[in-house]
This record gives sequence, C-alpha cells and structure tokens, in this order.
Amino acid sequence: MAIGAPLAGWLSGLEEVSDPVFAQRMLGDGVAIDPTGDCLYAPCDGEVTVLQPSGHAITILAGEGAEILMHIGLDTVAMNGQGFGPCVQVGDRVRKGDPLIRFDLDAVVCGAPSAVTPVVLLETPGYTLARTRDDGLVVPGEAIFTLEPRAVAETAREPSTGETVERSVVVPLVHGIHARPAARIRDAVTCYRAEVSIAKASQTASVRSPVGLLALGIRFGDEITLSAQGEQAEDAVATLAALIESGMGEKGHAPAPVTTLTAKQALTALPTDGKLPGVTAAPGLSVGHARRFKLAEIEVDPAATSVEEEQARLDAARSTLAARLEREVQHAHGPQRAIVEAHRAMLDDAGLLGAAAAAIRGGASAGHGWREAIRPQAEALRASGDARLAERADDLLDLERRILLILAGREEAPLALPPQTILLAQDLLPSQLMALDPANVVGICVERGGPTSHVAILAASMGLPTLVALGPVLGQIEEGTALILDAGAAQLHVAPDAKALDAAQQTVAERAARRAAAQAAADKTCHMADGTRIEVFANLGSRADAELAVANGAEGSGLLRTEFLFLDRDTAPSVDEQAADYQAIADVLAGRPLIVRLLDIGGDKPAPYLPIPTEENPALGLRGIRVGFAHPQLLEDQIRAILKVQPIGQCRIMVPMVACVDELRRVRTVLDRLRAEMGITDIVELGVMVETPAAAVTADLLAAEADFLSIGTNDLTQYALAMDRGNAAVAGAIDGLHPAVLRMIGETARGANRHGRWTGVCGGLASDPLAVPILIGLGVTELSATPAIVPEIKALVSSLTFEDTRALAVAALACATAADVRKLAREFTA
Repeated sequence: MAIGAPLAGWLSGLEEVSDPVFAQRMLGDGVAIDPTGDCLYAPCDGEVTVLQPSGHAITILAGEGAEILMHIGLDTVAMNGQGFGPCVQVGDRVRKGDPLIRFDLDAVVCGAPSAVTPVVLLETPGYTLARTRDDGLVVPGEAIFTLEPRAVAETAREPSTGETVERSVVVPLVHGIHARPAARIRDAVTCYRAEVSIAKASQTASVRSPVGLLALGIRFGDEITLSAQGEQAEDAVATLAALIESGMGEKGHAPAPVTTLTAKQALTALPTDGKLPGVTAAPGLSVGHARRFKLAEIEVDPAATSVEEEQARLDAARSTLAARLEREVQHAHGPQRAIVEAHRAMLDDAGLLGAAAAAIRGGASAGHGWREAIRPQAEALRASGDARLAERADDLLDLERRILLILAGREEAPLALPPQTILLAQDLLPSQLMALDPANVVGICVERGGPTSHVAILAASMGLPTLVALGPVLGQIEEGTALILDAGAAQLHVAPDAKALDAAQQTVAERAARRAAAQAAADKTCHMADGTRIEVFANLGSRADAELAVANGAEGSGLLRTEFLFLDRDTAPSVDEQAADYQAIADVLAGRPLIVRLLDIGGDKPAPYLPIPTEENPALGLRGIRVGFAHPQLLEDQIRAILKVQPIGQCRIMVPMVACVDELRRVRTVLDRLRAEMGITDIVELGVMVETPAAAVTADLLAAEADFLSIGTNDLTQYALAMDRGNAAVAGAIDGLHPAVLRMIGETARGANRHGRWTGVCGGLASDPLAVPILIGLGVTELSATPAIVPEIKALVSSLTFEDTRALAVAALACATAADVRKLAREFTA
C-alpha cells in the first residue's frame, strides 16, 4: 500500500527531527516533512481514529490495523489549538487527498520550536515501512513510503495472574497526554512483567499502544486510573504513577480553553481600537455591514463505475464547462475576459487531463479523479515560494469546483446579499467574484490572497475597494457589524462609533460626486492648476482594456503587458500573431502613445515551451529581460512584431527588470539591427522600466542612453524593502510610500532630468490618489494608472500646483515611516 505525502514541503528521514520521541522511532518508523503548504491531506484512504483536541495531530487507520500518525510541527500541542482548523472528526472515512487539517503555517513557525511534521507508521505487528523516494521537495499525494506485510512470529503470552493493582492519578501535564508523554509511558513499563492500562471514564487503553492513549484524549486535570495485573503489577503502577505525577517536564497550570478553528473562528483577537491592517488590492473607501461568505466544500461521490463511464462523465463535464466559458468570454471585457480565457486554457491542460485519467484508471470516480489531478498542482503552486504562482492556485481550485458542480448536477447558488454589503471571506474564487452584484456589494475583505491575484485584479476592474491578507482575525467579526473599509489606507475599521461612520459616509458621498465630475471631464488634456503638463496614461493587458482606457480619457498607455500573448499556450506566438494583437490595441488608441513592455516572464510566470528550470527564488532569478537574452529568438521576434505596428513610432519599447546599462545596450543593438533590416528610418523610442534598486540609483547612467524611464513601483518596493508582497506574514508592512522607496523614485527622476528624459510611473502608486501629488513633486511627469481610475487621477492632478506638490515631496522624504507619509498625504488632500 502506497502512502502519499500529506502536505507540500521538504522530505527527510525521522533522524533529522530534533525531538527524540520521533528521531529514535519510539512511536514507529516514518519520515518528516518541513512544510511549505498550509493544509494536511489524507495520505491514503482510511478512517480517522484519533484527532487531538488541539487539532495539531491526527491518526488515520489505513487498513488491516496499520495506523498513520501525522503530527504538525514539534511541541505544537503548546499552541493550544491556535492556528489549527480540522476538517474532519473521529470516525470519518476519508479518501486520499481529502483535506484533514488546515493550519496557519506562519503561526506554527512562530509559535513552535519547529514546523517539521513527522509522518509515522505507528508500531503495527503486521506491517513494515519502505521509503519510496529520497530526501527532497514533495507535493501532496506523491508516494513517500509503502506499507509492506511482514510475517509476525506467534509468541505465546502467558496470561497475567495475580490481583489487579489500581491507582488513581490527577494529570498535572499542562497539555495532557499527547504523543511524547504517550511514548514515555510505554517505555517506562516495558521492563515489567505486567499488563498495564490506563482508563479515563469508561474508556481504557493499554499503555503498550501510544495511539490508544492518544485516543483517550487525556487533558490537564483529568483523573485517570492506572491498572496492572501480573507478577510486577505493583511496581509497574508505582513507576507509572510517579512518572505521570512528575509532569514529565510539562507540569503547570491549565491552559486557556482550546479553540479549534472553524471558518468563523480566528487565531487572534481584534485590536482594541477595532482597526485591522491589510494589504490593498483595490483602493477605495466604503461603508457597510459585514456579511460572511464561506466556500463550502463540495462532497464528491467516491463510488466509481467502469473506467470508461467515469472518463466519459468527466469529458462531458469538461465540455459543458468549456461551452459556458466560451459564452462568458463573449460577454466579458478587460481583466474579466483575460481571466476567463486563462481558465478556458487551463481546462485543456494536458498535465491535468493525464493525471485525472490516471486516477480514474486507478479506481477513482470522475469527481475524485479531477480533484486528485487539481489539488497537488494547486499545492505545488502555493509551495513554490513565489507569490504570483501561489495566487494562480485559486484559478485551479475554481476549475475544480465548477467541474465538480457539473458532475453533481448542481448549480452554484448565487450570493443573495443585501445592499451595503462588505463581504468577508477566507478565500474567494474568481468566478464567485464575477457573479457578485456590485449594486449590493460595496467592498471585499479576504483573509488570504495577494495583491496580484485574479480576485484582486477583478475587484480593481469592478471598482470594489478590496483588502487582502487580513489574516484569520477577520473571523472574529460578527455578521452585520458596521464597517468602514478604507482600502487606500489598507485598513478595516470594525464597529466604528457614530461620529466616524458619519465622517466616512460624507467622504464617500463627496468622492462619488468628484468621480462623476471627473468622468464628465475625462476627455480633456491633463494640466495642473498652474498649467504644468502631466500625462495620464493607462496600464493595459488586452484590446478590451484599451477600449475602457479610451472611454475613461486615458491619453495613451504607459504599460502594455505582453504576457497575455505568451502564457497559457504550448508554443510561443508568431511574429505575425503578435503584430496583429499589438496593432489592434494601437488602433483603439487611435494614435495615442503605446508603451509596450518586452516580455516579463520567467520562473514566476512559467511557459511550457521555455526551458526555465524551477528556481529557489524566482523573483531573483531568470525573469524579465534576462529571459530575452537567454532566448534571443524570442526577443528578436517580439521586437520585430512591435516594429510592424503602424504608424511607426506610436509604439515605444520598454525593457523590464533592468539592473545595468549593458542590458539596455544589448537590447538597443538588437533594435537598431532589426530597424535596418526592415528599412525603418523613423525613431523608435527605447526606455527602461525601473524596478530594481540598482536601476534607481544608477538612473543617470541609464538615462544617458535610454529615451525614457518608467518606474514599476510594485517590484521596486518589494526589492527595496526585501519583503515579498504576496507573503501575508510581511505584506502588511509593504508600502510604496515608504521613505526609502520615495527616495529611489526621486533619485530616478533626478537622474532622468539630468539628461532631459521624462520619468513615468506605471506601478500601483500611479493609481493611488494619496501618492500622486508626492510623485509629481518628486519629478514624475507621466502616470499610468488602471483604466477605471484614470478620470479621478486626471481630476486630482488638475487641482494641484507644482509648487505645492514639490513642498509635499520634500516633507515626505523627511518622514521616518510610510505611516507618517500617508498621514502627511491625507492632510494634504483633505
């Protein structure tokens, strides 16, 4: 029988575990996994026989008496249930891959000596364990060892004789009898000729069975009965009583009552001021009431008919969903259309189809086969160490859910939400967000997620203020609680007083009036109040984005993300295919400038036709222009396609992830050679995207040879602060208005100005009304925002004077923290 990895992480032998109970195999043989995921899955089909009250350990009966213990982290019993959310209970039957326990990995890392998770075959007379793979990274479901039957010598045990000796003991162990004490109890009496057991209430277990002791659920303060029969029964009971009464190094006072996480419970208490920090996914301000959304797990029928019938069921479900996605594509625009198209491509992924077919051939039903194909891939993405890849896991889970609903003959029940709803969710899938009625939902708050997830992109396109990565504390908020969601300030105010509510509602009304006025004036050329010209462009990812940008008064595009042409396909697009797409977008812009960013792809955004190996840290590896240099034909084809767009010069070329002048020179050499080959004499501007601290501090050197500089503030911020913006543990501290980031932006603008070049911003700060005046004061003359917010940015710029913004920028550079900068900016715009 094969046992799969119950979670993603680094596999090693038990001897690497720092706890002697596991390292010395006192409970049995097995392996250890240092986790990178946040969910423990069933390693095989079986029955849940033990689930520790604190939710940190579970035992599965795999069959024929073989029991698998999984213990999340070391000494995690001391966490008293905080951070663990069991999905099952004792007696449940589970299939391989079913979720058993969801846990907060950050909480385990911070609250326990180690997150290393032992996976142990508890001592079972009829089985031995054989490892099936070496140490290294594993994904959920990957075989890690097999259970092999072994002959058991029949040893006649003499029946115990003599009187039964009993003694009652009150358990002083602060965490009760968990795995380590259970192992020590067994070892303490093995040398005695006696049969020893422990009873709690009406349940009894032999001390020779640690799992039996765990099943008793003995806690601090419980009264238990020690019982022994045999020649040395009295000595055995005395030894055992002394051991337990000693506390085994865990003597103490009763811990706080155990709370096992459900979707409505949280790891930490709400702050006393009621203000929760999060990560801005879509800016904006809204006032409403909390309405909770829980993503219910879909029950899958495990019963399978024939392989042919189950495969036919899955194929039919896929065809049904493909037709639905095709209809959705026809009616979607902008980011929604791009995301639906990505889902449609994933539905035909050969790897997923092959894995599902293999599972069905192995006896799985259509639903289980699809789930077994999806879940390991989703976990692998989440365990990749890269935020953008982790966020794509939600897309896979969305596909899983939609197929399972079709197989079950069900429709996803629409979310019937009252007006002024601020939706609170642990997770939200793209299809569910697209189904929301924006007339009733005024904001979204999500425990997990990241600012570049598809949910974040959709929320921004829908104009819904959204915070992500708020953490499980969100679960403490009661249904119907009044909320102020200030996504621009990355804050959720819970149960504000009447004065705060009135002020927020007045601000919302004022902003709505300003938006209406801004929309009415959106087609005007953008000048500051003193006449200074500031260009307001839009970031684009498709032709539909361009249509929305023009309708909102964008004066051009400061960033065309070309990845939409290269991802979710088996081969690179041809020159003609690329040229046609670029031309279509240029035509919509009708002569307005179009800045095309060269392909920004790599380990964090993989393409199957590019042989880029998995990297330990994709953000610092082969990505951006480095991929173009590694695949020169790809780079040449893209530049050739851009040069085909008419009229010549409307398209400007921008080089991503530049770190030194030499990289710009190499691209310039290719551009000049291709212009000569194609007989193009017109100037085609070549600029640099400033995303690395290296580019920012050498901006004067780059500007000497580049035609323009455009700052990608999202990546520049995370590189400058050494914080991954998709990591919930640090994302709350990431802010593009950090003084260090602002100083790099100022240095970039000064370096560009020294050579008469303009500086733009195409990152998230260009869409942040608090940041815009500071950016202009630092010397930025072009802002490329999300299409929906262009009218508001243009209206804001028209109310400013350069003298005022310059004074604001000087003051901002003197601030000590990002919070100080935001306070200053709010006072300026008030």
